[in-house]
Amino acid sequence: MNLPSFLWLWKIAAWSMGLSLLAYLMLAITGVLMFRARTSQQFPFITPFMGGNKGLRSLHYTMGISMVSLVLLLLAIGIVGTLGHFGSLGHSSHLVAGLIVVALVLLSAFSATQISARRSWARPLHIGVNIILFIGFAWVSLTGWIVVQKYLP
Repeated sequence: MNLPSFLWLWKIAAWSMGLSLLAYLMLAITGVLMFRARTSQQFPFITPFMGGNKGLRSLHYTMGISMVSLVLLLLAIGIVGTLGHFGSLGHSSHLVAGLIVVALVLLSAFSATQISARRSWARPLHIGVNIILFIGFAWVSLTGWIVVQKYLP
């Protein structure tokens, strides 16, 4: 298959990556706000705008679900697009970077579902994975840009 038949797929991938990065940024902001609200027991400007801590937590979960969905969409697009264009996978380090990011996002999502007073390991794991995910997103963005250069005329 030639590039024009895959152009729509690459556009979806570009938008998905941009929205994934935006979701990651929003998750970082809401995560810090949740931490501050939990540790200070007082965060007056959250209540009127977001429905208190529950509203903030709900926004954080919604953004997390969105990011997981976008990253899984990117995985599917990458596999379908690469197989369709090249006939096989593994033409660059972008595959490794992408699989690592997918694993980190899924580990982060899993650890988020485990956060409770009884599981003291879950919150530090969730936060640590998300810090590492920053490096993963940077790596996958860099390798993705290199891959994009192969498709541009």
